[in-house]
Amino acid sequence: MRRTLRTLVCLFLSAAPATAQIELDGTEDPAERARNELYDSLSETPRSTPVARVAQAVGPSVVYVETEMVQAVTNWFGGTQRRVTAGAGSGVVIHPSGYIVTNYHVVEGARQLRVSFDGDPQPYPARLMSYVREEDLALLKIEPSSSGSAPGGAADDAGLQTAVGRTFPTVRMGTSSDLMLGEQVVAIGSPHGQTYTVSTGIISGLHRDVAVPSRQLYFRGLIQTDASINRGNSGGPLLNIHGELIGINTIMDTQAENIGFAIPVDRVRQVLTDSLFPNARRVWLGFDVDERAGDLVVTKVWPDSPASEGGICEGDRVAEVGGAAVADGEEFLLQTLQVDPGDVVTIGVDRGEEVEDVAVQSWDEMNGAFFEDIGLTVIEKQLGRGRYLMVDRVRSESPASALGVEPRDIIPAVRPKTFPPTGPIRLSDKATLRLLLDRIPRGTEIEIDAYRDLNGDSNYQRSELLKGVLVR
Repeated sequence: MRRTLRTLVCLFLSAAPATAQIELDGTEDPAERARNELYDSLSETPRSTPVARVAQAVGPSVVYVETEMVQAVTNWFGGTQRRVTAGAGSGVVIHPSGYIVTNYHVVEGARQLRVSFDGDPQPYPARLMSYVREEDLALLKIEPSSSGSAPGGAADDAGLQTAVGRTFPTVRMGTSSDLMLGEQVVAIGSPHGQTYTVSTGIISGLHRDVAVPSRQLYFRGLIQTDASINRGNSGGPLLNIHGELIGINTIMDTQAENIGFAIPVDRVRQVLTDSLFPNARRVWLGFDVDERAGDLVVTKVWPDSPASEGGICEGDRVAEVGGAAVADGEEFLLQTLQVDPGDVVTIGVDRGEEVEDVAVQSWDEMNGAFFEDIGLTVIEKQLGRGRYLMVDRVRSESPASALGVEPRDIIPAVRPKTFPPTGPIRLSDKATLRLLLDRIPRGTEIEIDAYRDLNGDSNYQRSELLKGVLVR
């Protein structure tokens, strides 16, 4: 049997074609040699493309935004039931402390927000800081977890991470002023829940005006791109090939293929500086700044304000806030976002020869608005079963000062003289006063009821009721 098998093998080899004999001899077929040489040359080609490098550089700053909303649903019997629904979108970190830009429609109506990063399985809680609905832009902030018991980066009992002591990777801001038709762009987001998806394309159009009837929005000057943008990409970054943010992806044309739109980054920056950052601030320092000839100059100092008491003067050039350099109004606003009400913040002012540190005691933002508007600050005071506003400070030469309001006056109610006329509005908290002032025009007369402890017995009697009219 062995002899027979050996004989068959010998017969097979002797009958094999010449090419097979060449291969067995250790030589190579010319076509195969050429194919192998091609493989060798391909192995020397870099796999890291510009798009891949953009994804690697920017990906860590892109977040997956998850929302939880409650909707009222009418049942078959005409009753109303609450239904919890989930939503999702994208966003991008613009400051190491955890500030995120996204679309407002991604987070509109959400009662709970969570954000997560690629490669990080545990989400972080986030809070809506401010928004501009007409621009479809919102500012979020990664927050410490509710339990506050977990150290930085650890998960709490609810499975959320805490941001205490952490910094986050940020995107680099570019400009949309020099964009070119046909320029290659990259979009990163989470379309249809497929987290951290990268797509690429070109700028296929500029300065597009787009109406969104379902949201009652009308956008001007959008960037048009054929990079794949789908539901879930909203709020995510559109990037140039240098990895710089040039837009925030916002809508797509559902009646076409590969037509998406992004809000230009120059518009995003303007909304951040004009609305999102100021509305998100929790503190008031008592001075205004403006950019002049490359400097950040103090243009107004409010009398009796923290800045005035600390020694800030008009004409000072602001160089630092809290030890961090600030070169423009955007950086100034970002740094003031890091300050909590009641904190003492160091303002570095350049007065010619060196930067001088000035300590400023911050107030909460609502009281700052009241101080600017009508000239007083208030604290919420519990008296008996009721809660009222007590005057804390009065600005000289202000509407409150002209009326004769004094610290420790209790203001239980006000009545704006508007048309149509309104009844008295009870003031139990600062938010009610803020809402009132936001809704009435300048020049409105406001009737004020105030109680003053005239006899010093720490009780407020009806006989101690004072009435007056404050002109806003």
